[in-house]
Amino acid sequence: MFLRRPPYIFLSAAFVLLSAAALASTAGSAQSGVRVRPTPTPEDEEAERVYVEEVRLPVFAYDEKGRFDPGLGVDDVLVVEDDVPQQVKSVRRTPASVVLALGTGWDLDPIVRANTTRDVALSVIQSLRDGDRLAVVSFSGKTDTLQGWTEDRALAARSVKAKLASGSGSNLSRALRRAVELLGEQPIGNRHLVLVTDGIDTASSKDYEDAVKRLIASQTTLHVISYTGVAREQVKLPWWKSPPEAPGAAQARADQATVGLDPTRPPGMRGSGVNPPSVNTGVRIDPALRRRRREAEREMLRGESRLKSLTEETGGRILMPDSVEGMMTEGGSVAREIDAQYVVTYSPKRPLRRAAPTEYRKLHVGARRQGLSLRARRGYVVGTMRQPEAAGKQK
Repeated sequence: MFLRRPPYIFLSAAFVLLSAAALASTAGSAQSGVRVRPTPTPEDEEAERVYVEEVRLPVFAYDEKGRFDPGLGVDDVLVVEDDVPQQVKSVRRTPASVVLALGTGWDLDPIVRANTTRDVALSVIQSLRDGDRLAVVSFSGKTDTLQGWTEDRALAARSVKAKLASGSGSNLSRALRRAVELLGEQPIGNRHLVLVTDGIDTASSKDYEDAVKRLIASQTTLHVISYTGVAREQVKLPWWKSPPEAPGAAQARADQATVGLDPTRPPGMRGSGVNPPSVNTGVRIDPALRRRRREAEREMLRGESRLKSLTEETGGRILMPDSVEGMMTEGGSVAREIDAQYVVTYSPKRPLRRAAPTEYRKLHVGARRQGLSLRARRGYVVGTMRQPEAAGKQK
């Protein structure tokens, strides 16, 4: 008679054999230097997708005398996003990324000179801080990149001196788009565009609106050093100031009564008569020149208004000195202002990942300390803040 062994005995023996084989395989792998990594669980994979969202906001800080405030802290800043107060996480100073866009189109506005624009650009470059990144473009009817991104201010200055030249036309919209492309290569938070121009744009309104949308979405602060004030003083368009009287005009008025009517009467004697147009009239009439001046008037005033609104939206300023020397001085002040800016960060209470990329959120930045004055942009586009460098760090 044969005795039947219980089935669990065979199962136990099989388990022992399988365990021994697994141990032998592990020992062999360890001896050969191959590391065995466990397969991640679904929970681990889900944890790796968690990000910390962060908004970076450039802020200018001034004391009661209008000077840069070097002691700005987290508790000094109030940030309100879409009417909801936010908790500020940090306040710090970081190197700036600056694009210089230099207008050189002289044919539409004779006040625009390449030499003047060059001197203004050099004053900005020389006044920037060590560590700032800089790129330079020039524009007229076309746009040229004179210098790619560099921290070498001397190299940027040499490029401006050697490559900047006069041109015809003024396609400002194209220059704005090129500047946005360059700034997209730099971190968000401390991007700046310094524009030297008279505000005239030969592009269509549609092109300009598209360029403005791109600039606002790029989280860039716009600074404008305008030729408009110089034009008002030197060109003296009729609605700004009366044009200077041509040499000989006063004598022409005195001679008008006598010359050509009675040659026996000396010039200057009062009386009736008509002065021939070829005799010392002092009157200069150029219909084409007057028409161009009227067109320049309309375009400069239009450009001034548009750029003023754009600088206010982005947290910058438009400067309109009335002399060439003043423009160069303002170039240095713009550079110092750029380097006096803070970057304020906070985690928005409404998550960015749940919003549409094109959503625009309004901002208000206020001071919590007496005597402190703050200036910042009016809002931001969600899609820009969700870029990898600004979306946060993996946990």
